[in-house]
Amino acid sequence: MNRAVKIGIAGTCTALLVLGGLGTYNVVQAMSSGPTGSGETKAARSFDPAAVSSEPPSDAKAVKLARAFLDNWSKQRLDQAANDTDASITAVSALRGYADGLHLKTLTFNQVTSAGPSTVTAGATKVTFDVTAQVAGGTWTYPGAVAIRQSTSGQLAVHWNNSVLYPGLGDDQSLTAGRLPAGANTAKVVASDGRTDLARFSSLHDIVATISKNATPTGGSTGTGVAVVDAAGDGVKTLRVFSKGKAPVIKTTIDASLQEVAETAVKDAHLQDKPAGTVALDWRTGHILAIAHTGADGDIAVNGIKSPGSTMKIITSAALFDQVGLTPNSAAPCTDSLTANSQLFHNDSGVRANPASTLTQAFTVSCNTAFIKDGFHNLVHDGDASALHDEAVNVFGMGSWSIGGGVATTDPSIPPDVQGGDQAAQFIGQGKVTATPLFMASVAATVRGVGFKQPVILPGQHQDTAPRPISARTAGYLQTMMRSVATGGTAAPRLGGLAGVGAKTGTAEEGDHTNGWLTAYNSHIAVAALVEGGSSGVDSAGYVVRHLLTES
Repeated sequence: MNRAVKIGIAGTCTALLVLGGLGTYNVVQAMSSGPTGSGETKAARSFDPAAVSSEPPSDAKAVKLARAFLDNWSKQRLDQAANDTDASITAVSALRGYADGLHLKTLTFNQVTSAGPSTVTAGATKVTFDVTAQVAGGTWTYPGAVAIRQSTSGQLAVHWNNSVLYPGLGDDQSLTAGRLPAGANTAKVVASDGRTDLARFSSLHDIVATISKNATPTGGSTGTGVAVVDAAGDGVKTLRVFSKGKAPVIKTTIDASLQEVAETAVKDAHLQDKPAGTVALDWRTGHILAIAHTGADGDIAVNGIKSPGSTMKIITSAALFDQVGLTPNSAAPCTDSLTANSQLFHNDSGVRANPASTLTQAFTVSCNTAFIKDGFHNLVHDGDASALHDEAVNVFGMGSWSIGGGVATTDPSIPPDVQGGDQAAQFIGQGKVTATPLFMASVAATVRGVGFKQPVILPGQHQDTAPRPISARTAGYLQTMMRSVATGGTAAPRLGGLAGVGAKTGTAEEGDHTNGWLTAYNSHIAVAALVEGGSSGVDSAGYVVRHLLTES
């Protein structure tokens, strides 16, 4: 610390020092020193913090004491400066920490002015000033302020807290200059290209904030400047940058181009501002390529837990293939209505009855009664309706996933112990069955990739495996059926003509409205979308999915 530098105070105090020579210095000394020469003012020695007046001191008196305090501080007479406060022991330690932490060379105060009664400290007058500090790495300027209080006996003192050093500085915080500490520069969360800052995408704001707090950044170099640090020395906030460093990055699996498409897709005009959510995956790896959502319910792409409707028929079909031995050509009569466990089920409007329907035909037109009949007859035994749950867990990896970076996702649910009509409703994605677009995108990815790969948003994140890989036979059956849906079935109005696409639509009843679903894949990605309030899957979620499939 340099204690021999010459520092002046502007304003009246500066004028006195310049014009008065030695006589002025003595005046200042008399103002800031007691008769014993101890460096403690008579006012400070007699100020009683327990007997503070509710009446703020006059502007003139407040400015006079503030100048004395600042003059002592600027000349590094820290004991004397601390004695001008109402907490001298705390103040002198903090003032020394200020000088040491900043590697202070010179300190100047200008424009020392009263701002009237303080709005923060009751019974005090606020005095403002400008600070210029020569610190390690450069010159730092900032506006400062102190609150001047007076006791009931009329003695004045600077009210001490760390904001005297810098506005808003906490009691457990300090200042440092030079090489910026770790944490002072927030790491950038970037796309898989290593460059695109994901903070630019509105749908990812919360995800980026979470990853920033929980994931370990790589690379980067710190710059120089002034920063606030906590008691452990970790960076809290950068206040001034003298030389820029290179921000460390946290690389994700997000594809910047596809994320841009997804952001546009969930705002498609056909949705008429209905809340929407979509997730796109690389079906080869499980990497999450895009997450987008709209609406007031938050991120419904990964947390919008809703009945998935007929998209669940993918898992129902897999269970019929794996556990019963059916094939796409097995009989699946499509009737107008069907009663199971005393609950009446019906088809969506437009689905024609077809007593000779096969499983593929029923899947293509999304016949509810066919899947309830085959599912309830073949997969529920003696009241045990756990077969669909088992298929979802064992083959499609349903469970509690950790996608990385502390990002929370809501788990899908197919309860193994459903009763009554729910034992039948589960096979068409109704009743107590719930899912998210993230899970349904993974279902499509499992079919296309012939194996479950748990979705992750950070490369290298641990991926849970499914207890039993999907068989090539079952995957092949499902691919054929999903291709039929895209080319000539319920998804054809949006996806017909797209090469290599397989899909399944869904319309789920919820209270007094329906939600639209669609999950699909092409040669690059698997994607699912949910539109709350959508009249049907194809006429709501279908628009979202088409954007992603055609621009991936």
